[in-house]
Amino acid sequence: MSPEEVLKKYKNVAVVGISEKPDRYSNIVAKYLMDNGYNIIPVNPSIEEWNGIKSYKDLNSVDKPVDIVDIFRKPEYVTDIVKQAIGKAKVIWMQEGIINEEARDIAEKNGMYVVMDKCMKKELEKLKQK
Repeated sequence: MSPEEVLKKYKNVAVVGISEKPDRYSNIVAKYLMDNGYNIIPVNPSIEEWNGIKSYKDLNSVDKPVDIVDIFRKPEYVTDIVKQAIGKAKVIWMQEGIINEEARDIAEKNGMYVVMDKCMKKELEKLKQK
């Protein structure tokens, strides 16, 4: 599988670390994905909702199907997020600047495809230009 195939195949995206602040990149990326047909599942314990959509405190509390876990958290938090995604998600997507080899290994050992250090928005923009 490739990042391009992930973007074509899967539409339910849990955005971990999403911000309600419009200038934050997690908000910009999530809004762009939503505007392009993706279902956004906000995950942030500090907010009740994002753009009118209920926010969840963590992946364990998400009660909807999750295809992709798009992570906007510091690398040291990624391993715990991946552990919560086991049996729930098909893809772990670590945004630009987020690299965690241990988390990748855990995800891959549990059958998840991993994208690391790439932006979903930028990858989708490239795909749309094709």
